[in-house]
Amino acid sequence: MTSTLSSLVNHQVRLASRPVGLPNADNWQFSSEPVAEPGAGGVLVKTLALSLDPAMRGWMNEGKSYIPPVGIGEVMRAGGVGVVIASQHPDFAVGDHVAGGAGVQEYFSVAGDQIQRSGLSRIDLRLGTLTQWLNVLGMPGMTAYFGLMDVGQPQPGDTVVVSGAAGAVGQTVGQLAKILGCRVVGIAGGPAKCEWVVRELGFDACIDYKAPPPPGAGRWDPVGVGLKQHCPKGVDVYFDNVGGDILDAVLARLARGARIVVCGAISQYNNTTAVQGPKNYLSLLVNRARMQGMVVFDYAGRYPQAVAELAVYLKDGRMKSREDVVEGGVAAFPEALNRLFSGRNFGKLVLQVAEA
Repeated sequence: MTSTLSSLVNHQVRLASRPVGLPNADNWQFSSEPVAEPGAGGVLVKTLALSLDPAMRGWMNEGKSYIPPVGIGEVMRAGGVGVVIASQHPDFAVGDHVAGGAGVQEYFSVAGDQIQRSGLSRIDLRLGTLTQWLNVLGMPGMTAYFGLMDVGQPQPGDTVVVSGAAGAVGQTVGQLAKILGCRVVGIAGGPAKCEWVVRELGFDACIDYKAPPPPGAGRWDPVGVGLKQHCPKGVDVYFDNVGGDILDAVLARLARGARIVVCGAISQYNNTTAVQGPKNYLSLLVNRARMQGMVVFDYAGRYPQAVAELAVYLKDGRMKSREDVVEGGVAAFPEALNRLFSGRNFGKLVLQVAEA
């Protein structure tokens, strides 16, 4: 095994500088290093696929957050799935499929004393495919499940609105809310995404925030118009993935006692000016509403609970999982990541690193 590993080269993508606005080629450095045997208690994994998520943009910024920023010169942080190719740990055998903090690289090694901290865990491909373990059964699914269930606290008959409805988190939020007996309205960009959200995922309606104005419309607010049409009694739960103007539009349509889940604000991540806060926040007071942030890592101890439930929905057909897989290995990472910020991805964005 040692002689085999010594012939392998690990290609990596490192953060070269902190982006100002949209990340560009100057922010990345490509490196390579030999692959080594894991130390005592350690595990070596060949990366098969990486999860590309909007949160990665925040991890590049200096400053206090829920997780330390990626350091300059460090391998870019990313979750991934892979296969164990060498192990000195009793809980992991060669050939096991695993998920964990891979980083943007072809191989990753986890020291014995870092197994738990890294989140490395075996995954069962009988419950879902590799890409589904980066989507519904992975971090996006955990975000959707605990954000909706614990923070949103939906009740049967509630009107639930979710932005980024065709993305990784949004697709699971909406389908889970439907399973719970809610009326679900998505917000997405473009007719193809909206049609998929309604016809394939079973949302009750979807608002196209890119919809062109009808003739003679004057000032045009497609989200405001759509919310008025599809949420006549107001919004009981809003799962926010985008922030900005869409958050303000939903704030203007809250029902009494509404709950807003602040999951992300992708519309603000590449701002070169101050982040735009909500202008309509006084609606929280008027409607006795609550707006609360959530970070998925806080629920790590309960992931198995969510995986078990969501896997049942996948198996019996009550939930679908769409992944947008980009080929090209780690070299394709910079361009692939920026698809998130232009809305070019359709479903959960995944970077394929190697053949399964």
